[in-house]
Amino acid sequence: MYLRYENKITKCIIMKRVLLLLCAIGMLAGAMAQRNIYGFTVNDQNGKAVSLSDYKGKVILIINSATQCGFTYQYSDLQSMYSKFKDEGFVILDFPCNQFGEQAPGSNQEIHTFCTNNYYITFPQFDKIDVNGENASPLFTWLKAKKGFEGFDMNDRLGFGTKMHEMLLRKDPNYANNSDIKWNFTKFLIDRKGNVVKRFEPTADMEDVIQAAYQLLQEK
Repeated sequence: MYLRYENKITKCIIMKRVLLLLCAIGMLAGAMAQRNIYGFTVNDQNGKAVSLSDYKGKVILIINSATQCGFTYQYSDLQSMYSKFKDEGFVILDFPCNQFGEQAPGSNQEIHTFCTNNYYITFPQFDKIDVNGENASPLFTWLKAKKGFEGFDMNDRLGFGTKMHEMLLRKDPNYANNSDIKWNFTKFLIDRKGNVVKRFEPTADMEDVIQAAYQLLQEK
């Protein structure tokens, strides 16, 4: 009798794992089936659900950010970019992520306070998320599928491209062969129809990001 009871427990555990796997596959398939960005719902920094359809018709720059990163200074350029273009239909959506060197510690409110106090940002910030792995945000899973990794800028003036390449190569010799987000401040540029147009690695020159957004804004 004990063996039969044990077998039932084992079967229940297996069934539970199968159901969880099927749910995960279903969520991934659902994300992949999205034709554009407007089918996704995310949580803002206060945990309130926000449909990305709210941003229909805008040019969108989506970033995964961190407050203690060597690229955190980019917040200054991003805010400047937002201030310059927001009245033309441009918005930045900022998703903090603690997956890279644990460089985004703290609560959503602490992160927001840091960003407003130090970089005076006024663009929307959202709930802290994962961008890689089994708990990755469906939005970022979709973004990565649309625009994979194409390499770092090895000619950036601060030499970050070479440093990033060498660091990641030591951890994984095949790091460049998948679409995973490689580090903080990866950026995805979305056109007015909700399509992913360009992926920028954190080493990309911000002037290139600004120019690409400007060009999309001219397409009414």
